[in-house]
Amino acid sequence: MKMSHVGIMVGDMDKAVEFYTQALGLKVVMGKSEVIEERESAIGRMCIAVFGEGFKGFNIAHLLTTDGIGVELFEMKDRQERHEVDFSRIGIFHFCLETDDFEGVIEKTKQFGGKVRMDIMRYHPEDDSKPAKMVYLEDPFGNLFELYSHSYAETYSSEYE
Repeated sequence: MKMSHVGIMVGDMDKAVEFYTQALGLKVVMGKSEVIEERESAIGRMCIAVFGEGFKGFNIAHLLTTDGIGVELFEMKDRQERHEVDFSRIGIFHFCLETDDFEGVIEKTKQFGGKVRMDIMRYHPEDDSKPAKMVYLEDPFGNLFELYSHSYAETYSSEYE
């Protein structure tokens, strides 16, 4: 099984595309496009099946990470302005990106309207041969994402005490 893409609800498509491309380095595959509720096309029928009758339409953009994972941005016509994190609810609460420019991405996140949620953490601060770092960040709309300095396999291949 391979990861294909994730879908993220955003409050402002233009700001979201700017953030995800300029701060996080994703590439635009398909720019901002409008989807309306209609039954004549396959995409129209699919959207009604997913979002339900009366979803009022949305804008969508398709981006791509450097390793080929898609990121779909959705700006619903009827939406909240910010994501309200509720850790008591079941479901996906974050995604994670990996970068060679760890500190640079953190600075760009702040520069383009995002937020740092915690101090940078090292998984094994007692062992200089295991430098993997992580931090939780937010996009400008309150969506949580984690940032890794090393691969998932490198980060978790060591035993925890």
